[in-house]
Amino acid sequence: MKVRQAVMGDASEISLFLEQLASLGKRSIPSDPDFVRTHYIEHTDNIQCAVAEDEDGTILGLQILKIASEGNTYGVDVGWGIIGTHVKPDAARRGVGKTLFVATRKVAIDAGLKRIDATIAATNSDGISYYAALGFRTYRTPDGKICKYFEVAP
Repeated sequence: MKVRQAVMGDASEISLFLEQLASLGKRSIPSDPDFVRTHYIEHTDNIQCAVAEDEDGTILGLQILKIASEGNTYGVDVGWGIIGTHVKPDAARRGVGKTLFVATRKVAIDAGLKRIDATIAATNSDGISYYAALGFRTYRTPDGKICKYFEVAP
């Protein structure tokens, strides 16, 4: 498995597996290529937008790390990182998320982040378990969400 920066040409392939996640009830926000481009690949607050791909170049997952800016939609303290992870359904439980986080953690250290927030739907047991396994700890529970944080340490 290889991790690399997402590029604009990845938007359609990413969109397809995000739509699969939506059809399984694991995603409720838009999944179209334009959303992928504007909210993931080219977002102004991006620190990194990484994809994991197999030996054939098929994208297996996506992980976004943004800097929390003033008025962010998650209510995260300014200067924290905000992470989002999405794994293609047929690639689940193959280490995709863990592999992505190894790369993302290095980028977070290089960016000088102290903490990273993961805001997860309270109904997303897979996401809650994933972030807990990485060492994220719950710090608040706004309506319908579980917010976990990770202490970034070199």
